[in-house]
Amino acid sequence: MSFEIDNSAINYFHEDYDQRKESAVLENAVTKNGVNAASFNWHSIADNAPHFSIDLKTGDVADQKQSGRCWMFAALNTMRHDMQHKFNLPDNFELSQSYQFFWDKFEKANYFYENVIKTAKLPTDDRKVAWLMAAPQSDGGQWDMLCALIEKYGVMPKSAMPESFNSNRSNGINNLLNNKLRHDAVILRKMVNDEHASENDLNIKRKEMLNDVYRMLAYAFGEPESHFDFEYRTKKDNEFHRDENITPQEFFKKYVGWNLDDYISVIQAPTADKEYYKTYTIDMLGNVVGGRQIKHLNLPMDEFKKLAIDQLKAGESVWFGSDVVKYSETKLGIMALNTYDYAKLFDTDLEMTKAQALDYGQSMMDHAMVLTGVDLVNDQPTKWKVENSWGPKVGTKGYFVMSDAWMDKYCYQIVVNKKYLSDKLKQAQTQEPIVLKPWDPMGTLA
Repeated sequence: MSFEIDNSAINYFHEDYDQRKESAVLENAVTKNGVNAASFNWHSIADNAPHFSIDLKTGDVADQKQSGRCWMFAALNTMRHDMQHKFNLPDNFELSQSYQFFWDKFEKANYFYENVIKTAKLPTDDRKVAWLMAAPQSDGGQWDMLCALIEKYGVMPKSAMPESFNSNRSNGINNLLNNKLRHDAVILRKMVNDEHASENDLNIKRKEMLNDVYRMLAYAFGEPESHFDFEYRTKKDNEFHRDENITPQEFFKKYVGWNLDDYISVIQAPTADKEYYKTYTIDMLGNVVGGRQIKHLNLPMDEFKKLAIDQLKAGESVWFGSDVVKYSETKLGIMALNTYDYAKLFDTDLEMTKAQALDYGQSMMDHAMVLTGVDLVNDQPTKWKVENSWGPKVGTKGYFVMSDAWMDKYCYQIVVNKKYLSDKLKQAQTQEPIVLKPWDPMGTLA
């Protein structure tokens, strides 16, 4: 049974609209100012004042510019926070995001080739193949993907590999690189299906293709150095330090010094297909072939938040992923459910549970940031301090306020040190992960 919109229906809609006393005023307000301005709740500013009982000092806010590297910025920021404390580094110190960006795109190209060959016998309209070809690579990623890069390539300070035009504005190189990868996918699928190429022949061809990719990336971002000098002055006493001819791997070991195996991903996914206290991975998601596997431990919200609070209490910031665009006021730096009152403005019901929003595509993780504080009342969180990577001109010098209710609804992932897990959670985290489909919302890239 179908329903056609006819003149009778349109007349009904018009009459309902016309009889509402508020229609003319709201039409003027929304058409002139836009939906967000017309529905903005002024009280949300006072409700989300930037004051916190736990407030880590983390220095200047970085700026990812016109690129999708939030996951990378957020992860490197958690490391630089620790470095600034240990080595008395200046507030503007940063680790090189461009260095990780280069190797991430290079490794993603190889990871794409790997998946193209694995799915080569499937038709091009198969959902897995279509999913691969929709975005052969992008700027986005997850915590475990950054760990895979660091374990292989190390890190370096931003002074050793600064930003470039293309790292700050990645759309152009992304379009060209995806063009290249789809072009190569045609060749690899043909080699598998028509030429029945051997594994050795496929690897030879992949090496040729990767040589082209390497050259493209080196032109776009600059070729990474294998050794560099690290020079800095301390923040308090202005002492000069120089560490000469150091490798990125040596730099990570000496100046960051983290055991990345100690840091694990915890998700909050209340959908029926994901039991709590189980671990999950995502098919065909990653960047480094043979590198670290993406693995998530799913927990109820109260335990999820307790882990974040425990880590903040210990003085360590927390990487997290969320759906940042929902009910967020960027200029003021407010993420709260009462920021905009869309439902009252349009007199309609928009409410969905967190599980429904995930299942029906209304919400998913799209941005990674860093928790650097929390306001506790009777040991319960009311709001959180967030370090973004959109520069100092938004929020409070780049820092945002996230209400606790907003975290409940739109926060999906945190990264914590395993030492904060109970014995029960440590045991759960060791489980072999359940493999989710490539398009699962927990596989979206921040």
